[in-house]
Amino acid sequence: MKYIWKWSVRLVVLASLVLFGYLVWLYFEVSHEVEPLVHYNPPKTTQVFDRKGKLLANVFEKENRLYVTYDKIPGRLIEALVAIEDTLFFEHYGVNPEAIFRALIKDIKARKMVEGASTLTQQLVKSTLLSREKKLERKIKEALLSIRLEQVLTKEEILERYLNAVFFGHGYYGIRTAASGYFHKDLDRLSLKEIAILVGLPKAPSAYDPTRHYANAMARANRVLERMKALGWIDEATFLKEIKAAPRVYDDTLTKNSAPYVVDAVVNKLKSDFPDIRYGGYTIKTTVDLEYQEMARAALKSGYDAYVKRHAKDNNLTKVFNGAMVVLDSASGDVRAMLGGADYAKSAFNRATSSKRQPGSAFKPFIYQVALNLGYNPESKIPDIARTYRFEEGDTKKLWQPKNYEKDYKGMITLREALVHSRNLATINLVNEIGISTLHKKLKVFGIKDLPYNLSIALGNIALSPLEMAGLYSVFADMGTFHKPRLVTQVFDSSGRQVAYFKSESQKVWPKPQVYLMVDMLRDVVRRGTGRNARVRGMDVAGKTGTTNNSVDTWFCSFTPDVETIVWFGNDDNTPLAPHETGGRTAAPVVRHFYRNLSNRHPEFKREFEEPKGVYHVKRGGRDLLYTDISPLPAQESAPVNEEILF
Repeated sequence: MKYIWKWSVRLVVLASLVLFGYLVWLYFEVSHEVEPLVHYNPPKTTQVFDRKGKLLANVFEKENRLYVTYDKIPGRLIEALVAIEDTLFFEHYGVNPEAIFRALIKDIKARKMVEGASTLTQQLVKSTLLSREKKLERKIKEALLSIRLEQVLTKEEILERYLNAVFFGHGYYGIRTAASGYFHKDLDRLSLKEIAILVGLPKAPSAYDPTRHYANAMARANRVLERMKALGWIDEATFLKEIKAAPRVYDDTLTKNSAPYVVDAVVNKLKSDFPDIRYGGYTIKTTVDLEYQEMARAALKSGYDAYVKRHAKDNNLTKVFNGAMVVLDSASGDVRAMLGGADYAKSAFNRATSSKRQPGSAFKPFIYQVALNLGYNPESKIPDIARTYRFEEGDTKKLWQPKNYEKDYKGMITLREALVHSRNLATINLVNEIGISTLHKKLKVFGIKDLPYNLSIALGNIALSPLEMAGLYSVFADMGTFHKPRLVTQVFDSSGRQVAYFKSESQKVWPKPQVYLMVDMLRDVVRRGTGRNARVRGMDVAGKTGTTNNSVDTWFCSFTPDVETIVWFGNDDNTPLAPHETGGRTAAPVVRHFYRNLSNRHPEFKREFEEPKGVYHVKRGGRDLLYTDISPLPAQESAPVNEEILF
């Protein structure tokens, strides 16, 4: 018996030594596996903001995580977390032997694992480095890694990683993400009850999700408060106050994307310079104004719905119909709103940036501006008559017989009337007078690609996106200064360091007095011409309609003293719109809708265009005529009449 006892003791000692040796070997074998937590760099959500600091969207790939450093985490939140999850966190070395023993007894009695004894460190290791299966081997590895992690990181560093790594339900990773998502608050603005809700979530994120199981979430939060009171970390008065609190919870989408076409354009612009744009935790500041974006969305939708209503009986006319809208600040060219379609949920294709369409008559102002800069005056006359043009296409001889939309002719007509009523023949004859070569040289400054070297330039036979058109029209909106549309101003990395800044790109192109002559003509387009449907009482609106052959593309390009707006409608497959749909009918009402709302919300905006120095007035035949030093009035054709120089 004594012999057996002696050998039993030896075997136990030997087994203990073997087990100890195995654990030591395993410890050193797996210790390097904590490196991902030592050099912790999880995927982080990039946030896109408007110019006033309002969130436009969260951009991420798989995990929506807003990272927060330990120094930005409130002390109360740490107390609440430790109270409910690991009271001895600041005292143990990664594992809690007492808790393990207590849980082991319960597991033995139940003959299965019914209670965990994981410390916060173990929970962090389990959620980031290991699988969640309940096996002894994994539990041993978890304990060893936790001990190792406590040796290479401080308690504060472990808590920072835990609170950024843990899943809080509803697609939220990390405490800051959860606070922003559930309560629309930064961490330092959370109430104690809101903190209790959040720290109670990691135990069972789905069961305690306050957007789906509010009562469960409140009950769990109250247990957190009870635990804090039992530990003496909050007093009775605080406990009674917070136990009754019922915070408001928001059920947001993960992205919170209020301007999807804008956000897509931002990401596409930056992804070549920042390949990790979707998971690098950047902060992007844009020029967009969320208020403008919402007004533009409502305006474009109104035009879209009106067209669909007009042609509701023929679904084939509306199934590929769509539109785009761009709003710029007139003085800077900064993009204030951008819509690449009437409904992002139905089509994410961004027609504002990626759809190249013909502007038609909306391009005419550039031709007329060149004429003004060459000495023509708005009262100069050009022939509005038909001509037949012969040309060769390969070995085939062809004829081109352009017509006015109204299919009539006016004979000799002033530049003003030709533009106001969008006369095609008059414009073609003007191009003939100016010369294609001269026109190309004068328009070269805009960098327009594939500008046609023939008379079709008069009819806007060019492929341009709405955003490109917005850039071109900035030269009228800002009285001669051409602005390249700017969408992004600054980019900051996850540490808050500025990594990119985008300057405004502007160039003075034409003299202000000359451009003002064009602005006055475009104002007449809206007052009494093809753009009448864009009129807004009490506000100067200038603009030009554009309608291509068979109404394949319809435009209205416009501006006020403060804001420029470009609207396009057409079919995605380049088929014609319904008969009688023009830029004046389809697109101009959208501009009116937008400017009316803008005028009502911002009564401080300028109502009239400011006339620059160098513009002179003469009253002739009861009409107020404008001229400049470059563009004098043409000689009177009939007997002299009284001419009163106004100023």
